[in-house]
Amino acid sequence: MPAPHPMRLDVTDLRAFYASPLGVVTHRVVGRAIHGFLGSVSGLRVLGLGYVTPYLGPVHVIAERTLAFMPATQGVVNWPSSGRSVTALADLTMLPLPEAAVDRVILVHGLEAVESPSELLADVWRVLTPGGRLILVVPNRTGVWARRDATPFGHGQPYSRSQLSRLMRETLFSPEGWAETLYMPPIRSRFWLRTAAAWERFGTGLAMPFAGLHVVDATKQLYRPVAVRQVRRLESRVRARVLVPAGQPG
Repeated sequence: MPAPHPMRLDVTDLRAFYASPLGVVTHRVVGRAIHGFLGSVSGLRVLGLGYVTPYLGPVHVIAERTLAFMPATQGVVNWPSSGRSVTALADLTMLPLPEAAVDRVILVHGLEAVESPSELLADVWRVLTPGGRLILVVPNRTGVWARRDATPFGHGQPYSRSQLSRLMRETLFSPEGWAETLYMPPIRSRFWLRTAAAWERFGTGLAMPFAGLHVVDATKQLYRPVAVRQVRRLESRVRARVLVPAGQPG
C-alpha cells in the first residue's frame, strides 16, 4: 500500500467540507448507499465512528440508542444541535464500551486515518453483538477522490477491493454487500455537481472501477474456519489411534 497522506484532518475541515456545495452532494450520494445497506434500526443500538454525524440524522430518530465516537486527533463536535449530545472523543482502537454493546456500527472517515486498521476492526468486532453488522465507508485506491486532497477522502490510506477484503477476513468480518459510489469527479463546479446523479447511474450500471468510495455491509463472524478444520484433523488422528487393536503396533 502507498504511504498515508501526512496531513491529518480535523473536525473543522470536515464540517466545512460537508457545508460546501460539493459536500452536500457527497452527503446525499454516500448517505443513500449507507442507508440502503443499513435498513431499519428500530429498537437497535447504533454506534458511529470517525466523522459520521452527517449520516446519523435518520438513525438517531429511530434507533433505541445512538452514539458517535470521534478520534482525538480529529476533535469532536456536539451533536445533535438540540437535546442531549451523543458524541465523545475516543481512541478508536480501544472503544469505551463493553463487549456486545451495539447492534450496528457505521464507520466513516475513520479506517483510512488510523495507524492500525486491524486493531480498529478488532475492537469493532468486540463491541458488536453476535450477528451485528458494520457499514464501512473507505476511499477507493483506484478512484480519483483518493488522489485529490481537496476533499476529506484524499487523506489517509485508501484501499483496493482486494486489500479491504483481506483486512476484513483477517478481523473476522464477512462482507454481505458491497457498493462503489462517488463516480462524479471531486470538482466544485456547479455543472459537475448538477450531473452527479447521471455519473452515479453511469458508473453503477457499468460497474466502472474508478468510484471514489467503497461502501461495505459486513457481518461479525463468530468462529475462524481454520480453527474448525484443525479440530477436525485432530479428531481424525484420535479416531485412527483408537481403532488400532490392543497389542498391535500403532
